[in-house]
Amino acid sequence: MNEDKRSEKEKAVLIGLRCEGLRDFESSDDDTMNELEELVKTAGGEAVIRYMQNRAAPDPRSFIGEGKAAEIAEAIKANEIELAVFDNEISPSQTRVLEKELGCRVIDRNALILDIFADRAKTSEGKLQVELAQYQYLLPRLSGMW
Repeated sequence: MNEDKRSEKEKAVLIGLRCEGLRDFESSDDDTMNELEELVKTAGGEAVIRYMQNRAAPDPRSFIGEGKAAEIAEAIKANEIELAVFDNEISPSQTRVLEKELGCRVIDRNALILDIFADRAKTSEGKLQVELAQYQYLLPRLSGMW
């Protein structure tokens, strides 16, 4: 029997950072993590594990710190997870570092929301607007990849 790969839900780990160094709307909490889980479901994924990291300030290199990244990487490997979704906005360089350390694709809440809009856009104008927003989001993330 040939199963369509798209019918399988992509497994995701949800990661949030609760931090005094971030403004209230940038810091994660249980409510924002619950909302992120619903966004992942809307996008067709399945949230398998959640992590909440408490830090005084985000780690400039990996956002969550090396120890937490190593812990999450082990869980990703053990559970065959394909995607890490951050509740907080992460920089392009942090995304690249995390993809290496975690061994899977890494996105943040903004990228997830843009993906949902792209899947749901019906009119050609709506599709173009979402595509433009995706390109504007991706442009700084493309620099330094080569």
